[in-house]
Amino acid sequence: MSINQKLKDRNQNQCELCNAEVATIEYTVSPKKDDSIDNQVAICEKCFSALDSKEDSFHWRCLEGSIWNPEPSVQALSYRILFGLKEEGWANDLINSVDYDENTIQWALSAFEKAAVHIDAFGNILEAGDTVILTQGLNVKGTSFTASKGTVVKRIKLVSDNTDQIEGKINDQTIVILTKFVKKVL
Repeated sequence: MSINQKLKDRNQNQCELCNAEVATIEYTVSPKKDDSIDNQVAICEKCFSALDSKEDSFHWRCLEGSIWNPEPSVQALSYRILFGLKEEGWANDLINSVDYDENTIQWALSAFEKAAVHIDAFGNILEAGDTVILTQGLNVKGTSFTASKGTVVKRIKLVSDNTDQIEGKINDQTIVILTKFVKKVL
C-alpha cells in the first residue's frame, strides 16, 4: 500500500500516532472522506492493529505526544482513542489537558454518537457550524424581542440529545431553535 507523498512528508514518514514506526497506512478519520490528506493520519501497522483491540491500552500511552500534534486529523484520532480509554486515569487526565476547538472534538466523538440526524424544514441535513435562515418569525422566550422570518443564524450548534433542536445566536443571545423552523443555507 502506498501513502500520499505529502502525507508521508508531514511527519517525515513516521507514524503520526506513536512516532516510533514507519507509516504504512493512510487512515481516514471517519466520518470524513479520503479526498484530502487533511482528513487522514499516516499510521503504522502496530497502531492500525491496536485500533480495534481494547487489550493493548499501554500501547496508547504514545498518544501523550500525538495529542499535541497541530494537525486536526491527528488531534481528532488521538482524542477519539483516548476517549475510548477514558476509564483509565492517565487517558482521562490527558483528554482534560487539551483545549481543542469544538469542531475537532465533535469530529473525534462522532464515532461514539448514535446515528441521530438534525434535519431542517426542507429535508437538508444540518451540521454543527452551518448557517441557517428562519422560515418564520419566532417569539424568543425570556426576552423582549421576536426573531423575524429571514433572520440568518450563523455557526449553529446541534443539541445532541434532541434532533428537533439546534442552538444559535440571535441579538447576541444563544437560543434554542426548532429545526422545523429553519432552512439550511446551501
